[in-house]
Amino acid sequence: MTVAALPGALRAEYPLLQTCTYLNSNSTGALPRAAEGVLAQYWNTMRAWRDDTWDTWLSQMQAYADGVAGLIGAPAGSVALDTNLSAHLSRLASCLEFTGERRRVVITDLEFPTVPFIWKGFARYGAELVVVPSKDGRVDEAALEAAIDTRTRIVCVAHGAFATGAVLDVARIAKAAHAAGALIATDAYQTVGTVPIDVRALDVDFLMGGAHKWLGGSEAAFMYVRPDLLPSLRPAATGWLAGASPLGFQQTTDYAPDARRLMGGTPAPLMVLLSRPGLELLKGVGIHAVREHSLALTHRLMARADEAGLRVVTPREPHQRGGVVAMSFPGDAQVTARLVARGFICSHRGFLRAAPHFYNSREEVDAFMDALIEEQRKEAA
Repeated sequence: MTVAALPGALRAEYPLLQTCTYLNSNSTGALPRAAEGVLAQYWNTMRAWRDDTWDTWLSQMQAYADGVAGLIGAPAGSVALDTNLSAHLSRLASCLEFTGERRRVVITDLEFPTVPFIWKGFARYGAELVVVPSKDGRVDEAALEAAIDTRTRIVCVAHGAFATGAVLDVARIAKAAHAAGALIATDAYQTVGTVPIDVRALDVDFLMGGAHKWLGGSEAAFMYVRPDLLPSLRPAATGWLAGASPLGFQQTTDYAPDARRLMGGTPAPLMVLLSRPGLELLKGVGIHAVREHSLALTHRLMARADEAGLRVVTPREPHQRGGVVAMSFPGDAQVTARLVARGFICSHRGFLRAAPHFYNSREEVDAFMDALIEEQRKEAA
């Protein structure tokens, strides 16, 4: 699909857009109407339950995992599924040793709260957390590089900051991590589905993301694992799906040879099934068309904010921002609440955040900014 055709007829696929001006895909994306059919089919399956349903479900889950792999430039079999980043990151952490000199975990202070919380928990096993401070909502890549040395076990950083939308030069940080003999994991929840990603170009060892934001799905999360690392990963936090032959229901003798070894116990297949239509719609549009449309709309948000004298926290350079525009002004939390009450759906995480996606229009962005400026002036009066 061409950029000129967006959003066009695609809007009809998302019922939520008929009820409000929805600019909140960085928090929870709109779910396509095809999800209703998935729910009906799931109920029909459950009311006529047979055990062989698991064969079908696991096959469908693998198809979704491989679909995500294709979106991020990864080979089939290199993506594992779970319900959230917490499960993936904890399982990854349980693969690592934190003994001797190499036991540091380098993060920034812009990570989602899950990340430092989990790594602090692994302090009981020897992990030592190193937090690199940000400035004005952005990470100084040089300072981050300087924090990585031969004591570093893993660097764990967000590709896109959840509060500001700032995009990190992950390839640069990956180069520094590997030069020091460390691993690198990146949280791409705020970029996958709105920013083109190629895990091989980024040269990351692990990349985590989820469906319920820019991928237009439900609570299904994924983790890419660099294929050559798989044989060395033996998670302590594990479950029956990670075994070589889970549907044999025999005592597990070894881990699965592919990324499934990073999965856990009984999964939530409904979340994956609900996420498949959104992934297919996005891939049908094409990630580069999505990105071009997103940059045009976020540029419009910034221009309108500048005209109104509002501070934009998100970086201006296109390659340094994702799909979010964060604005800061006195009373921004109160203005966010009033906008939501008026049907202009945005969110507040320290700043007012607006996040247009491929199903949003320039007219919606302007209507949103008209309302925001009106509410901001009331707040300032």
